[in-house]
Amino acid sequence: MTYERIRTAQFLLRENRFTAQVLLDGAPVRVHVKNTGRCAELLTPNATVYLAGAENPARKTAWDLVAVEKGPLLINMDSAAPNKAAGEWLAAGGLGELSGLRAEYTVGDSRFDFHALRGGAPLLVEVKGCTLEKDGVAAFPDAPTLRGLKHVRELTALAAGGWQCCVLVVIQMKGVRLFRPNWATQPAFGRALAEAQAAGVQLLAMDCRVTPGSMVLDAPVPIDLTPPKGV
Repeated sequence: MTYERIRTAQFLLRENRFTAQVLLDGAPVRVHVKNTGRCAELLTPNATVYLAGAENPARKTAWDLVAVEKGPLLINMDSAAPNKAAGEWLAAGGLGELSGLRAEYTVGDSRFDFHALRGGAPLLVEVKGCTLEKDGVAAFPDAPTLRGLKHVRELTALAAGGWQCCVLVVIQMKGVRLFRPNWATQPAFGRALAEAQAAGVQLLAMDCRVTPGSMVLDAPVPIDLTPPKGV
């Protein structure tokens, strides 16, 4: 998964969910932020950020903010990147030999990220992009996600009915040693992951090799579903 026309800039301020001001070539420029989440721990004043040229030259904002430096970490924060990179990884055999791989597959009233056949049986894969990190531990979600919770619970029910199901957490950086649910933000999501695993849903966290202009899934990261005391 790659971008075109990468530039380096310094972050100034977040205007709203969709735009920010950065300092590019010494001048303030409005850019599109490809992540509507809070990202407050990433988008700090004077942080080094990376911009990709917009595909539509007629767009009001000519640049997309796609990555940021956080200390020694380079973090891709494009919310569309995890599905793109996961699709490439799945097509290359990341979950074994698949046939009929397709994106955006609907079961009931929910649309899951990927569907394929593995060993002749249907497989559903739901992708969660993770940009939150503290002390080498990645966590998801960074804000409560009703949609994410709904999908995990539905995969749990489908797995109990014989479907092959996987929740794939794409950690959009290298350098983490562990993945945990963000119990402080949404305990229900952590409990749902544990219930999903018990029902036979495969839980997998993968880190990524990230450059300013690319992101590729790389290596599995251990998952800890143990809730903290009192949760």
